[in-house]
Amino acid sequence: MSGQSVQLSVIARARIWAAPQLLQLRDIARDVAEDIPLLTRIASHIGLLLLMVLTIAATGVQLNIGNDKGGPTIVAESDPSNLIVLPDIPSIDSGDLVAAPAAALPITTAPKRIRRDVVKYTVQPGDTVSDIAGEFQITPDSVLWANGKLEDNPDMLSVGQVLNIPPVSGVLVTVQNGESIKSIANKYATKKVSSDTLVKNIIELEFNQQFHDLQAANHPLTTGQFLMVPDGTKPYVPRQVTAYSGAVPATAARGTGNFGWPVSGRITQKYWTRHTGIDVGAATGTPIYAADSGYVVQAGWSNIGYGNMILINHGNGFLTRYGHLSAFAVEVGDSVKKGKLIGRVGNTGNSTGPHLHFEIIRNGIHLNPFGYLR
Repeated sequence: MSGQSVQLSVIARARIWAAPQLLQLRDIARDVAEDIPLLTRIASHIGLLLLMVLTIAATGVQLNIGNDKGGPTIVAESDPSNLIVLPDIPSIDSGDLVAAPAAALPITTAPKRIRRDVVKYTVQPGDTVSDIAGEFQITPDSVLWANGKLEDNPDMLSVGQVLNIPPVSGVLVTVQNGESIKSIANKYATKKVSSDTLVKNIIELEFNQQFHDLQAANHPLTTGQFLMVPDGTKPYVPRQVTAYSGAVPATAARGTGNFGWPVSGRITQKYWTRHTGIDVGAATGTPIYAADSGYVVQAGWSNIGYGNMILINHGNGFLTRYGHLSAFAVEVGDSVKKGKLIGRVGNTGNSTGPHLHFEIIRNGIHLNPFGYLR
């Protein structure tokens, strides 16, 4: 009808309106498909395709997706019997999507448990009492107290030596005839930890329960068996060093009280109450120098675990000790200046690897070298 306006029926208008809705429905389906599993996606595509085909066939709406103008061409027919009313399809809100709960991760670190036995440990090259204690999470003193040979001198440690390692920090004792929990607790109590606290610690420790009847503090214990006193302490008796009593020449070099590092290396064991010096790990043959000026009063073999040892009297109340040497560069009676070569690092005496054991002693009392070395 050229020159005349064409007025579409209500049904035709409905058909025209439905076409873009179908396109929008297709786009929504594509978006949803990206978020669902593969099999569900395939089924959705097939179902949607059938629905669109049936709708188009019934309504007579033809979609030409690839026309020259880039948009759909809509052809309407006026037969109302061909119209199919599509059901409302609710839009999908991404906020309604709920992710599946994540599975709980298994705990792979076992909770720490107190050991129920005394471990036998064989000393390896390079070991120190401090290192061994750290490995078993107890104090160095606890290792010494459990091994009589080391109790007075940790430097008696040697490769191949078998040590008792207690289950917790404290004093490991072998019960003597007639001893009770109370008597042992009294023996190892301190101002910080009372005997009543130690009695409680002894009774509650599972390790002790396998050897003894712990029903009462005064109940006799099993003679010859181990008993662990958690947090117990043995009294400390400082080691006295007998100073050189021989004549020192008036011309001998005298120290200043300012000490230099005697060797280059790595600190392998620090000073603590029962380890009266420091250990410096270094290769065998590394030069050792006098920490301060003084007079050599000993240069030879030590019978107390230090192997080849040098002792220098600095003439001002100070002595310095150098242990485990492989070679000497001085002899008794030599006067040395600070920084002079006196020997070389070794592994002699009771030693688990090449290192220098170094001590500073003043008026017979050991001092922490870290407070004096510059």
